[in-house]
Amino acid sequence: MPYPSPLRIPSGPRRRTLLASAAGAALLAGCTSGADSGGDPSATERARAQAAADSATLLGRYDAVLTAFPDLAERLRPLRTEVAAHAAAFREGTTPTAAPSGSPSASPAPVPVPATSKDALASLAAAERALADRRAKALLDVPGESARLLAATAAAGAAHAYLLTTGAAK
Repeated sequence: MPYPSPLRIPSGPRRRTLLASAAGAALLAGCTSGADSGGDPSATERARAQAAADSATLLGRYDAVLTAFPDLAERLRPLRTEVAAHAAAFREGTTPTAAPSGSPSASPAPVPVPATSKDALASLAAAERALADRRAKALLDVPGESARLLAATAAAGAAHAYLLTTGAAK
C-alpha cells in the first residue's frame, strides 16, 4: 500500500497569486483614460519623478550588494536590469529638473550592506516589497499611462521580493 505524499504548504505566495495580483493591478489601472490627460499634470510629473528616484535608490542598493557579494551576481543581475529599466521608464516624460520635494539629493548616502549574503538578500527583498507597496498606493493618484506603469512596476517589485526570499531568482 503506497503512502500518501505529505502535504506541502508553500512558504510564500504562489505563482498564480502573483500573476493574479499583477493582472488585477493592471485592470484597475486600465480603468483610467488612455493618456495622462486627466488629473494634475504637475502631480503626475512629481509622481513619476519620485518613482524614478525610488528606482535609482533601489538600483544603488542592488549595486552595493553586488559589490559586497560578487557571488550573487548571477542571481541578482536580471532583477537589477529590470530595476534599471523601471528607472529609465519613469524618467521618460519628465523634465530633468523635476525632483519631488523631500527626494534624496543627487548623491545619496551609501546604503550599508548587511554582513551576510542571506541578510543582504532579505534586505533587498524588504526594499522591493516596501517600494511595491508605495507604488500600489501612488497609482491611485495618477491617471492613465503613469498609473499603468506604477501598477506594472509594483507587480514586478512584488515578484522580485518573492524571488529574493525563495531562492528561485536563478
